[in-house]
Amino acid sequence: MATFGSFALLIALALAAYNLLAGGVALRLLATGQPAPITPERLADTARRAGIACFFAVTAAAFALIYSVFTNDFSITYILEHSNRALPGAYKFSAMWSGQEGSLLLWAWLLATYGFVLRLTHKMDVKLYAYAGTILAAVQVFFLAILNFAAPPFALFRGEIPPDGNGLNPLLQYPEMVIHPPMLYLGYVGFCVPFCFALGALMMRYPGEKWIKITRGWTMVTWLFLTCGIFLGMHWAYAVLGWGGYWGWDPVENASFMPWLTGTAFLHSVMMQEKKGMMKSWNVWLIFATFLLTMLGTLLTRAGLVSSVHAFAQSSIGTWFYVFMLIVLGTCIFTYVLQRSHLKSDAHVESLVSRESSFLFNNLVLLVACFVILWGTLFPILSEYVQGSKVTVSAPFYNAVAIPIGLFLLFLTGVGPLLPWRAASLRAIKRNFIVPVIAFWATAIVVLVAGDRPWHDGAFDSGQFYALVAWSVSAAVFAAILSEFLRGGAVIRKQTGSNLFASMVLLTRRNTRRYGGYLIHIGVVIIVIGLAGAAFNRSQEQELGLHDRLAIGPYTLDCVGFSDDSNSNYDSQFALLDVYKGGKKQFQMSPEKRTYLASQQPQTMVAIHSTLEWDLYVVYEGVNPSNGHPIIKAFLNPLVSWIWAGVLLIIFGTFIALAPPITPTTAALRVPVARTVPAEPAMHGGQP
Repeated sequence: MATFGSFALLIALALAAYNLLAGGVALRLLATGQPAPITPERLADTARRAGIACFFAVTAAAFALIYSVFTNDFSITYILEHSNRALPGAYKFSAMWSGQEGSLLLWAWLLATYGFVLRLTHKMDVKLYAYAGTILAAVQVFFLAILNFAAPPFALFRGEIPPDGNGLNPLLQYPEMVIHPPMLYLGYVGFCVPFCFALGALMMRYPGEKWIKITRGWTMVTWLFLTCGIFLGMHWAYAVLGWGGYWGWDPVENASFMPWLTGTAFLHSVMMQEKKGMMKSWNVWLIFATFLLTMLGTLLTRAGLVSSVHAFAQSSIGTWFYVFMLIVLGTCIFTYVLQRSHLKSDAHVESLVSRESSFLFNNLVLLVACFVILWGTLFPILSEYVQGSKVTVSAPFYNAVAIPIGLFLLFLTGVGPLLPWRAASLRAIKRNFIVPVIAFWATAIVVLVAGDRPWHDGAFDSGQFYALVAWSVSAAVFAAILSEFLRGGAVIRKQTGSNLFASMVLLTRRNTRRYGGYLIHIGVVIIVIGLAGAAFNRSQEQELGLHDRLAIGPYTLDCVGFSDDSNSNYDSQFALLDVYKGGKKQFQMSPEKRTYLASQQPQTMVAIHSTLEWDLYVVYEGVNPSNGHPIIKAFLNPLVSWIWAGVLLIIFGTFIALAPPITPTTAALRVPVARTVPAEPAMHGGQP
């Protein structure tokens, strides 16, 4: 199977190279009109078919690796290092992306899959798709060259083959790790598609904004995959690492967050180009930067440049990535300079108090946040290069800078929908902002009266102050978005005579892109509410003998037993804790510590009880060697469930935004009213 997999990768490289060369020649012939033995159209079609065949070749290689894992073929070094016989079947799939070579193969397979779909849909615009497919083939050649020459996944083990493998990293033996890396990679790899369309459209001086409309679906789906991947990673860190948190500003966490920020900026600013013909150069460079940041994230993880729980060991593939990123950057700069006259804006921002300016400020804030995170992530590398020693940038730096930036961005999220295009009158500002302002101050007063104050015992708690501001701004943003739904729903209600809720549903279906976006923004608001709860986290640590108790918040933990267990994959130690609230037993928790037999590495299995108000988070820290009693650490983390609820709303809102809208005429046929329904009047602020 190793020979089959290696041969499949070699064939895939040859097919991708042909796709690149033949596609490039065909596009050149089309541009110059030079005579050739074969027509450019025919040559371009053979290149496209080679790209399709490349997908099947990479799929065959991926199948070979998975088959080798399930058949315990330890003659392959990669399988020996990342699997073992006792590994459960679900986690054998995880072995594919647990190491550098396998994760790069997954990258290449997902890229080939995206390319396969792209090439099958080429008739939407044959020439533009030919450019995009050829550029995508260049990226495929890069990854397939690495897999064939620098990091081969089917390299054979030299020496006597051991009877069993080293086992999967214990951190990956968790259900979410079966889907988190593929979801993250779907986001990383997916941004290659809009990048290829943007670069191709610029190369051919593509007229109009059709390339944006073509790639909008690609970009939104990719953005959703990356969003889900990031939050799945957060939940994994929360449930597995046992430190009580979900985001530690780890370099690899940052690497996934940076392209999310620029991708989010791109999704917002392309609306300006579609509607107003503005920000054309800005949009092109946003998608260029997003693709380069996905490459940087892949480099940081796979080349071992940074210290991270997520990163692999040091490797030699860093040089490959440096060269490729320089080639991509050089190509982008050269093409932009050559074609920049094609990107002149058709209009300009007329007023600072307008929807156009809110989009612009939104983009600037997102880019500032991205730069701050990029600087902090790369600073250890830069400091080592300059000073000879690594200077690590820790969470306090990011929190001090990113939290105020995030709050300002949240503020803009609420301001944007309330501003009209071009310019806002003072009367309109007063009318549209009065409800959000009331919501802001009402929330601030309620929190100050009912909750902890940022200043107490003569000290000022900046974390609690930011939480107060976050909740108040969140209330204002929610009020602003809700007022948009209510205002539009009232118009539909007058037209149809249906109830307000049904009218808002119909409003959303008429303009899915706009109101789906609003639902996404509400999801972000809910996430911010949950994140702000971290300012009020509490923790207690205590050794617990039989029937010893640990109190935290309203809960009391009573140790009713502790023991150990074992199976073919790991040994474990655990404690049984009865949890009381108000003197009554509520439930039982069982935190655990495992030691995996193949690798002899420990793993914490956290016990979590979640409510909308808080999470009771319990960790088995170890045992006191003198008496064998477990050491238990308990956290009380407010509002964590709101984070995951917000993500679900973002997913729902994205699906709504991707759904095709129904026209007012079609909607009228579905509403049981006697009179003719007039066309929907323009909503306040226009449509994005």
